[in-house]
Amino acid sequence: MIEQNENRDVGEALPWADVLTGLPFNEQGLVPAIAQQYDTGEVLMMAWMNRDAILETLQHGHVCYWSRSRAKLWRKGESSGQIQMLKEFYLDCDGDTLLLKVDQQGPACHTGRRSCFYNRVSGDRVEVVSAPLIAPDQLYKQSHGAES
Repeated sequence: MIEQNENRDVGEALPWADVLTGLPFNEQGLVPAIAQQYDTGEVLMMAWMNRDAILETLQHGHVCYWSRSRAKLWRKGESSGQIQMLKEFYLDCDGDTLLLKVDQQGPACHTGRRSCFYNRVSGDRVEVVSAPLIAPDQLYKQSHGAES
């Protein structure tokens, strides 16, 4: 469906409901989503979204993903307080990858780092290139006091 936009002029559009229906979700009903800091362009993380996560994100502006490990909706920051607020929502040319331009509050990574992409391949090594902003054991205590 989204491919219909390949030869359209700037400003022309397709109905969102039709595009959403035509998204090529995988066999688990998911599509990959890349989160990017809206004002700096920093790539923060990659996660998965299903139809419900997409709709909730667009309706409320607070980014919601699908947690494959917990098999439920994951509202970014619900346990850590490190929320992502949606600024812009894009689809790639095939509609099979989403780009979310967000305003990330604090670290995006569960390790306490700003970005999940802190491992750089350098020759025959994988080098850590950024330190945690918040110690991982403290990250999930911030918004919930004595939670362990």
